[in-house]
Amino acid sequence: MGAPASRPACVALGRSPAALGSSPVPEGATRESAFVHAIASAGVAFAVTRSCAEGTSTICGCDSHHKGPPGEGWKWGGCSEDADFGVLVSREFADARENRPDARSAMNKHNNEAGRTTILDHMHLKCKCHGLSGSCEVKTCWWAQPDFRAIGDFLKDKYDSASEMVVEKHRESRGWVETLRAKYALFKPPTERDLVYYENSPNFCEPNPETGSFGTRDRTCNVTSHGIDGCDLLCCGRGHNTRTEKRKEKCHCIFHWCCYVSCQECIRIYDVHTCK
Repeated sequence: MGAPASRPACVALGRSPAALGSSPVPEGATRESAFVHAIASAGVAFAVTRSCAEGTSTICGCDSHHKGPPGEGWKWGGCSEDADFGVLVSREFADARENRPDARSAMNKHNNEAGRTTILDHMHLKCKCHGLSGSCEVKTCWWAQPDFRAIGDFLKDKYDSASEMVVEKHRESRGWVETLRAKYALFKPPTERDLVYYENSPNFCEPNPETGSFGTRDRTCNVTSHGIDGCDLLCCGRGHNTRTEKRKEKCHCIFHWCCYVSCQECIRIYDVHTCK
């Protein structure tokens, strides 16, 4: 039985010789590879942008181009993060190898850009109040990136809804060129913010050294969840085992003036569910 698109695909990136090479991403043109390219490209843009704002890089600094007039009750201050510069560096770095006229390069460049666009789309105003006792007499604001966790969550949603494509060949002056077209005409074509792929994912339910998959046997699952962590989906229909586990935990904690906390140690019993 194959793994549905929403099943967690835990692969051993960095564990196999192939993963230690120049391209530590899943080899196939699958939605997993699409996600890895997108989040890696976003990660480069995020790290460069944050480094510039923190002053740890000598080639960049704060953004002074996207401020515009201040809003009511606040003024510009602090250091706005220059996401455009981070995206530029990421584009030069991540897309440097994607210059072949084939479908895989077209897919990788599209997904790289989708990851970077996520950074730009989630920039927001961050403000700080100034005044006596936090009265907020003066409020300064600056452009800031979101937490990278928010970027990852957004791209995970894009992974779940990734668009399947087909490869088309065209004859041009430079020779044969491969491009991608949406496989299903009835569906809305993907935008620059969507992830794309053109090969089916391998079966992640069982261990497979070729793909780096550990499988899902003995994985802890949530028996009450209908999501990707639920036993029905995670265990690939094989069912699950349940065992009782005793855990020592701190409890009945008391704060003593001044200043320490004392706790008792309690034994709590949990039901642990693991995939067969």
